[in-house]
Amino acid sequence: MSTQAELKRLRALHQRRGREEQGRYLVQGPKLVHELLASGTPVEALYATEEAARQLGHPAVVVLPAHELERLGTLESGNTLVAVVPAPAPAPLHAPVADELVLALDGISDPGNLGTLLRLADWFGVRRVISSTASVDALNPKCVQATMGSLFRVQVARCELVPLLQQWQQGGTALYLASMEGAPVFGLQLQRPATLVLGSESHGISAGVRAVPAQAIAIPRFGAGESLNVATAAAALCMEFARQGATGRSA
Repeated sequence: MSTQAELKRLRALHQRRGREEQGRYLVQGPKLVHELLASGTPVEALYATEEAARQLGHPAVVVLPAHELERLGTLESGNTLVAVVPAPAPAPLHAPVADELVLALDGISDPGNLGTLLRLADWFGVRRVISSTASVDALNPKCVQATMGSLFRVQVARCELVPLLQQWQQGGTALYLASMEGAPVFGLQLQRPATLVLGSESHGISAGVRAVPAQAIAIPRFGAGESLNVATAAAALCMEFARQGATGRSA
C-alpha cells in the first residue's frame, strides 16, 4: 500500500459511514474472494499476502505485508486476501411480478442473521430482498461473510417498508407476516406474487408494518421450544413457499 492515508481510507470501510461515503465495501478471505471473482462482480482492488497472491494467480493483485493485511481486514484471523468492491446497485422497488417471492426484513439488527437470510434467499431462488432502514447494513463485514457469496447474486435495497408494502399490496401482491400468532402455514394455500415479512430477533415485526392488512403465518410448534431464530423461521417458511410452487434442485 503506497501511503498510510490510503490504508486509513480503506479501514474506514469497516464502518457503515465509510462505506456510504465511499460507495465501496470489503470482501475478505480466500473462499469469499474466489466466489466474488467467479460471480463476475466488478472488483476495484485486490490485496493479499505473498502466498495468497501466488495461490490466487490474479494479475491485478497487490502484495502487502501480513501486518498491513491484518489492519486492513476485519476477520479475527486469516486476513490474507481482501478485495475492495464497489457497492452494488440497490434492488429495484417495483412490485413482485408473476410468481415472484420477495423477502422484506423489518429491523434485522444482527449482521450474521441478515447474512444468513440472504444465503437462504439465494438457496430458495429469491432474487430480491427489501430491508427496512432500521435493519443492519447488508455490506457490514460480518454480514458479507455470513452470506457465503450469496450477496453477489441476491439484490438488496433499504427503504421505508410501510409505504412500499401498502403500494405493493394495493397492486395485487399477497402480503404475509411471519408471526408466532399467525395461522399455521402448512394449512394455507400460499399465493404469489408475494412478499414475506420477517421481523427483528428481539421485537418481531414493527407496529407500523403490523398495521398493514396482511396474512400472519406461523410455523406449527410440536415441542416446547419458546421461539425460533429469524433465519430458521425464514428457512421453514421459504420451504413451504417452494413446496407449493416450483420444484428446485436437490443439494
